[in-house]
Parts: sequence; C-alpha cells; structure tokens
Amino acid sequence: MELGVALDPSESGGVSGRLVELARLAEERGLALVVVDSSGAADRAQNKLDATPDQEGHSSDAHLRSAVMDPWTAVAWLAGKTDRISLGVHLQDVVGSSPSDASVPYRSLVAKAAESLEALAPGRIITDSAAWVNAPRDASAEELAALAEGGRPVVVPVDSAREVERLAALSEAGSVAARRQRPLAARSRRRPGIEYDSVPQSLVDDAVEPGDPGYRGVASNYLRGGAPGLVLRPKTAEEVADALGFARRHTHLPLGIRSAGHGVSGRSTNKGGLVVDVGRMNDITVLDAAERLVRIGPGATWKQVSAALHPHGWALGSGDYGGVGVGGLATAGGIGLLGRAHGLTIDHLRAVEMVLADGRHIRASAEEHPELFWAVRGAGANFGVGTAFEFQVDEVGQVGYAQLGLFTTDIAQALTDFGKIASEAPRDTTVFLITGRPRQGNWNIQLLGIVDNPDPDIIVERLTPFAQIGTLTQRQVVVTPYAGVMGSAADVGPEGHSGFGDPVSRSAFLPELTSEFARDAADLLRTGQVYFFELRAMGGAIAEVPADAMAFPHRTSAFQVTAMGGNHDNLNEVWDPLRHHFDGLYLSFETDPRPERLRDAFPPQVLDRLREVKRRYDPDNLFRDNFNIDPHPLPAASADAREM
Repeated sequence: MELGVALDPSESGGVSGRLVELARLAEERGLALVVVDSSGAADRAQNKLDATPDQEGHSSDAHLRSAVMDPWTAVAWLAGKTDRISLGVHLQDVVGSSPSDASVPYRSLVAKAAESLEALAPGRIITDSAAWVNAPRDASAEELAALAEGGRPVVVPVDSAREVERLAALSEAGSVAARRQRPLAARSRRRPGIEYDSVPQSLVDDAVEPGDPGYRGVASNYLRGGAPGLVLRPKTAEEVADALGFARRHTHLPLGIRSAGHGVSGRSTNKGGLVVDVGRMNDITVLDAAERLVRIGPGATWKQVSAALHPHGWALGSGDYGGVGVGGLATAGGIGLLGRAHGLTIDHLRAVEMVLADGRHIRASAEEHPELFWAVRGAGANFGVGTAFEFQVDEVGQVGYAQLGLFTTDIAQALTDFGKIASEAPRDTTVFLITGRPRQGNWNIQLLGIVDNPDPDIIVERLTPFAQIGTLTQRQVVVTPYAGVMGSAADVGPEGHSGFGDPVSRSAFLPELTSEFARDAADLLRTGQVYFFELRAMGGAIAEVPADAMAFPHRTSAFQVTAMGGNHDNLNEVWDPLRHHFDGLYLSFETDPRPERLRDAFPPQVLDRLREVKRRYDPDNLFRDNFNIDPHPLPAASADAREM
C-alpha cells in the first residue's frame, strides 16, 4: 500500500521549521505524498483569538494571521524544499464565483495559483482531494490496509518524526518496484479509458502522461490547445507499429498523428485521447546524389530540410514557413513559394515508407502498392503513419525573396489587380497575399514572394507590378538561398507550442480571381469576422501534373484561399456566400467539421477511389480523426451524420 502524511502548518511549527523537516523525512523514507491540510486551523485560531484579547481587550487580527498558514503558500514552500515527493493541496470548488464574492476565491486566481505551483514543481502537485483517502491519526495497520484496497494512497495526519517513521515501516512505497513507477501526482492525472500500465515496453521511457513534467511541451500544437491523455513518441518504424497496436486497443479515444505540430487544422492534438508524435524521426539522408534522391523522416522540419539540401545546391518546395513538419505537408499537398516554378511538394515524392493500421511496415511507390501511393499524395492522413519519404529534389540556386507591405482603401481593386498580376507572372514567380480586418477604412496587405532567379534586375522586374497594387509601406527584397527563406522560422524548444482554444479556418481553391470574387471578398473582410485572409498563387508547374495522377485533383486552380476567424458559426455566415466562386478545398487549412467539406475536397470519382484504398489498407478506420474517409459509409441520406 501507498501511504502519505497530512501536515497542518498551524500544528507543525510553520513552514520554515517542523513542517519542512517532516516533509523531507517523508520523502527520504519513500512515502508517496505530503498533503497540506489547514482545514481545522481557522477554528483553532478563532478559539485562541476569543481567549486572547489584546491590550485594549480586543481580539488581534495579527494573531490570527500568525496562527493560520495559507495551505497554498505552505505547498509552494515545501515544493522548493523537497525534490521528488508528490504534494497535495485541496483546490477549492469555485464554480459560480465572481470578483464580487469575497467569501470564495475568484476562479481565474485559483487557476493561476495552480498553474504557478505546477511550474514550480512540475508533475508533483495534486489539487484534487479525491486522489487520496484520509485516515485518522491512530489508524491501525489493518485499517490502513483496508482503506488502501481502493488503489488510492492513504494519508495520515502526523506532527512528529516518530509518526512518519511508523508509516514508512508500514508502507510499500520504499520498494524498488514502487520507486520505478511514476510519482503519485502524475498517476493521479491519468485519464479514464487508457490502459497506461500496458504501454509497450519500447515506448514507456519516452511516453508523456498528463502529470509528467514535460506534458505542457507536448500537449498543444501551433494553433490548438490540447489536453491528450497520452503522448507516445516512437523513434523507429517498429516503435510506430507498437504505438498503433496500443491505439488499436483504444479505438474509443481520439487519435492524433503529429510530425512537428504546426498544422493549421490542429488535428495533431486532442482532448483526452492519444497522440503518436513522430517528431524524433527526423533524419535526412542523400540516397542518390546523381538523381538528387533524398530520404527524409516525418519529424524533420522544412527549415532542417532546406539547410541539409543547401550545400548540394538543391531545394524542395515546402509551403511558406520552415517550422512546418515534413509528415503532415508531404501527405496533403504542399502549396509553397516555389510552387509555380517547381510544383507541389507531393509532386516530388517518389516513395513513402508507412506503418499501416495493422502494424505492417510497407513501402509505397509507383511500382509497390501503387494505389496506396496515389492515395497518400493528397489524402495520406487516412491510410497510415509515414515513417520516411523519398523525394527527388530540384537544383535551385539563389532566389529573390520579397516581403512587401502595402495599404489600400480599395481592397476589392487591390485583390483584382493582384489576381491578374499573379496569374500572368512568369512561372518563376510565386507570390502570396495576406490581409485581414480593415482599420479606419484602410487595409494592410503583406506580400510574400519568391522569384526563382538570382539576377537582381529580373527580380525587381518581376516584383514591381505587385508593388503597385497599393501604397508601398515596407520593402524587403534579398537574394538568398532557399534555406535562407526557410531558416527564418523559430525553433520550437522543450516548452513546445503554445496554441490555445480551437482554430477556426476555412479553405478553398479558386479557379479564377474575378472582379466579382474580389467584391465579395471585400464584403467578407468588412464584416470584421476574418482576421487573416490569404491568397496563394498557383498555376505554372502545379497545373502541368494530370489531375488524376494523385489524390490532389485541383490542378487547374489559380489560387488557394484561406480565411481565419474566431467563431465557426460567425465565419460560416460570412464565408458560405462565397462558395459559388470556389472549386474544392485544401484540407490542411480547413477546420469546418460539416460532412460536405470532404466532398468539396475530393470530387466523387476521387472519393470513391479513396474509399476503395481505405477498405484495403484501413478497413476498421483506425485513422479517422483527420477528415475521415469512411471505408464503409452509410447511404447518402444518413451519411452526413457520421462522415466527418
């Protein structure tokens, strides 16, 4: 059985004396928990006050303050004076509290206090008194054993070293087996429905639970705040298979697959479910220099990839930000700043190594599992976990990289002009436009672009028309390797991503940027419901790949459009009237859960073909949490109820 001690600061000489000694002794003797409990202190202090008047015959508030020790302060002090032992303090129920209610702490202050304690002693703080069982001070060994049968530690009040030693002699917490398991504070935060003790041995050492010190660094992603019940971090394909075996035993839980966690959709984390994080699988290897064939792990970022390819004079187009992971983008599309010159990222994929839902490790290419290879390029999240990607990369020298800032009072005209200039630009020029809410009738516009040419005169010639769509306020144009463009991304340290809430984003492909679309987009922006609006220029090399070559059919689109807001319903209200302009959507930037979005992403013949592949490689629909392609859909009349 696991035993702990309850310490009352008002009885133990204060936090700077006996309390610390007893807590340290409990830790040294291998007890499971120290609970700070002042539940009876106020009554005792009040009794003392009633019996001890000051010089004028009145009770002393100062005496009250010296007699009653705030348990939160006591726990914070003990956290700094101990190293390992779990520390418990009851978090008062503050439901319905408000700043005007002086009798109950305000909710946000209590939450902040809990957050501060967790930062001070990561993985050691317990604020839910249901995590332990209270026993009387004089409980016998038999009584303690009976209380411990429920699996929770039993906490006994103590105020002397002799009492601590008695509990240590009765406890099994000092055994080698008990010392190897997670601290009690970590185990107290485990989520129901997860068999934590059956995590495969290959994954145990790197697995992260909600109570572990490193949990905050893996819980959320770039835009979405997450609270998964367990994060598994395999380093090899074999460990990925073990992780998916664990997932197959937990199909009642959400399942997220994460490479670098930068995806706009946020589906690489969840609430209470499983996350398989392949971020450590980030090797980059040149397989054949003559063919420019490179093998890249899913956890590598495009910043790392561009840096590795640069010494060879190579590059691989990869979105617009170097912090994005390879795994997510390489199975969705990759509409990047080299797109018009060199095509999508998936256009360069020659093979992918995957672990399937049943644990098999296979290689898909034009010759091996060709149908799966077709499906992976555009809908890969539905079919397995990519463990390595083989790309044929391009020879790319110095490029012109531009960041231009402009403002305009006529956003419709600016969008119309941009659409014409970007579509008619030479294929070596790819420019993205970003804008958002108006400010006092003005719109700020940012243009990001690459001219795949090292000649400064040509770069200026290509960019000059873009600079005329508004009043130029910022101009930064550099000649740099592609690695210089991707290298500006910030590295994500052990603190992880800091996303919060749920992203609200809409995506679409635009066949042509007409004046009618520009007018409707201007109306959209005037509503103030969209804080981020982006147009990514397509065409050029992207359009030269046949629409049926892979599960990315939207080859003739002129632009990819993204709009982000703060509320799904509000964004739908202003976005849906624009849908008649669109032809399809890009899944990576879409968070609309409505079933029809899947049918927007894939035309009927493509979706039917994807279902056939799904039935062959994931018939039980393990990979269902990222725009699910259900292998066994209900008839059309009821499909909307379960498609997504």
